[in-house]
Amino acid sequence: MTKLLFSFALAVALSCVVLAQSKPNVIFILADDLGYGDVGVYGQKIIKTPNIDRLAAEGMRFTTFYAGSTVCAPSRSVLMTGKHTGHTTVRGNAGPNNTTIQSLKSSDKTVAEIFKDAGYATALIGKWGLGEIGMPGHPNNQGFDYFYGFLNQAHAHNYWPSFLIRNSEIVKLKNTQTEVNPIGSGFAKEKIEYAPELITNEALKWIDGNHQKPFFLYYSPTLPHANNEATRGTGNGSEVPDYGIYKNEKWPEPEKGKAAMITWLDSDIGKLMAKLKQYKLDKNTLVIFTSDNGAHKEAGNDPNFFKSSGDFSDIKRSMKDGGTRIPFIARWTTKIKAGTTSDHVGYFGDFFALACELTNQKLPNGLDSISFSAALKGRKNPAHEYLYWEFYEGEGKQAVRFDHWKAIREPMLTGKIQLYDLAKDAGEKNNVASANPQIVERAAIYLKKAHTPDPNWQAKAQ
Repeated sequence: MTKLLFSFALAVALSCVVLAQSKPNVIFILADDLGYGDVGVYGQKIIKTPNIDRLAAEGMRFTTFYAGSTVCAPSRSVLMTGKHTGHTTVRGNAGPNNTTIQSLKSSDKTVAEIFKDAGYATALIGKWGLGEIGMPGHPNNQGFDYFYGFLNQAHAHNYWPSFLIRNSEIVKLKNTQTEVNPIGSGFAKEKIEYAPELITNEALKWIDGNHQKPFFLYYSPTLPHANNEATRGTGNGSEVPDYGIYKNEKWPEPEKGKAAMITWLDSDIGKLMAKLKQYKLDKNTLVIFTSDNGAHKEAGNDPNFFKSSGDFSDIKRSMKDGGTRIPFIARWTTKIKAGTTSDHVGYFGDFFALACELTNQKLPNGLDSISFSAALKGRKNPAHEYLYWEFYEGEGKQAVRFDHWKAIREPMLTGKIQLYDLAKDAGEKNNVASANPQIVERAAIYLKKAHTPDPNWQAKAQ
């Protein structure tokens, strides 16, 4: 009888393991300020990104995927909530003195909660930017079982900070620094513990402790974002322990640093993939790699030096595609055909609907989200009527993409509409609004329809 009970218990346990592993693990890798053209598989000729390129070789490369916004916090809010910037809670970078409005609300349902509701272990390791300790937007209040890294994006500028945060605990580090404000931004005087290394090691350790059950890991390193305070203080905000393979290049220091930061990021992604293979999880894990917005010039670097925006115009903070079109790679070897390319037009908000589909849950009402699972399988995917962005610095800007048209209005709500035909003019060089009044009229309807006023987010005239 005892043997029979033991055999039954063992069979139940084994069946639970098999059932658990039938659910795909998901790792969402979000680089910071990495341009469309900063990655080898997207045309980069100088900076080495072999591990990211391998993701594309073993999966699918999207050519027409967009971030949630042209800057950090709102882009991440779109990713978490499945709502575009005309509807999402955090619509801009509020700055260190106005952190309250840069917090998700208790009423927000995040993609992390979708995974948690499905029985997944959930973790955010890296940069958050959507709520501080004691706020409703803190990651532990938004579906993440575990958090380690930077809560505040200004704190995240610093690559050798004096502290990081584990859940709501301040974790002191050995670095000493010039702190610009209590949030922890500044630049280091004594460089001992490099934050990207700590963050990656924490992610690897978390997988060690959670690999036996389905998990969702939002891995959000700060590379290759600039340390803005270091740029102002030293002229070089590309902070990396050494320039590695680029040390002997006859380039300006910020360019060596930027290249080294991107290759460091690539190496860390290689470590994550090796960890999945260690536990034989690499075939049943959907790995997505992307960036939160376009390339930057905040490290004292020149974004044209490496052609960081590819063939697109402008960079971060622009409504042109150089500010919002980003590398987007998906690898899941049992579901996605290796070495494929998709021209499906999607954006960050669509990850929410995909998560619902992966976990067999109903998509909540009121979202701006369409799953791209058909595109991942190489099939025609349902399309958005339009994609929409708004931006609140200065007088503000709006943009909408529909079909092959892109319309930009600045100042937002009141400015004259610019129109670009992306099929003929991917670089958005030629404003064809005057020749297409009916298309401009259609764009105006979308720009009005997509914007819901929010008292926390109003453009300010300069």
